[in-house]
Amino acid sequence: MGMTRVPLLLLPGLLCDERLWRAQIVDLADIAESKVADLTQDDRLEAMAARALASMPARFAVAALSMGGYVAFSLLRLAPERVTRLALFDTSARPDTEIAARRRRGLMALASTGRFRGIGPRLFPQLVHPDRHGDAALAAEIIGMAERVGRAAFLRQQAAILHRPDFRPDLADIRTDTLVVVGEADQLTPLDRAEEIAVGIAGARLVVMPGCGHLPPMEQPDAVSALLRDWLSSGAP
Repeated sequence: MGMTRVPLLLLPGLLCDERLWRAQIVDLADIAESKVADLTQDDRLEAMAARALASMPARFAVAALSMGGYVAFSLLRLAPERVTRLALFDTSARPDTEIAARRRRGLMALASTGRFRGIGPRLFPQLVHPDRHGDAALAAEIIGMAERVGRAAFLRQQAAILHRPDFRPDLADIRTDTLVVVGEADQLTPLDRAEEIAVGIAGARLVVMPGCGHLPPMEQPDAVSALLRDWLSSGAP
């Protein structure tokens, strides 16, 4: 008799697709039935969350990265009783600052008027640990994801991120077993954002991933898979 696999909803970040979680889907196949949410269709977090909810069984675990974390928070507002475990990678509970919002609108304007650039050689170093800046294979994978997601979905995703609420007041209401992970060299959502979430959610565990920037599932896939295996297997949800 094989053990029952845990339904696991994987929520990608901005300009990411199932490739972000490919290693984990394979590595955890014996214990988790993974589904990657499609976060390219909607321009509001609530709609992304509702679409993801509709694709899942009554109870499931959630692992989310960056923008996926905002979707996870939205999902917990809609149906907290359905989430058995929560793993939040490289995300934030805060809304955009005015400066960040202005920068985001500028990127949206560029994408609307000109050729969609996605993630190019200039942005790649901001996403990964300095040790990986010369990793052409990793760069090709990340740039490839952005190209597959494309310009129209990028604009929808940026609109959703731009209009996200302040999720910090929600943290105290999260009752599920929570793992908070951040890459040690994450420039986009640095350690203080992860610490804020981990402090805000009762009993949350914080893990800082060495050798990672903003994308641990791709930068250190084996270590992330091991971490998620432990998270999925530990105690009662």
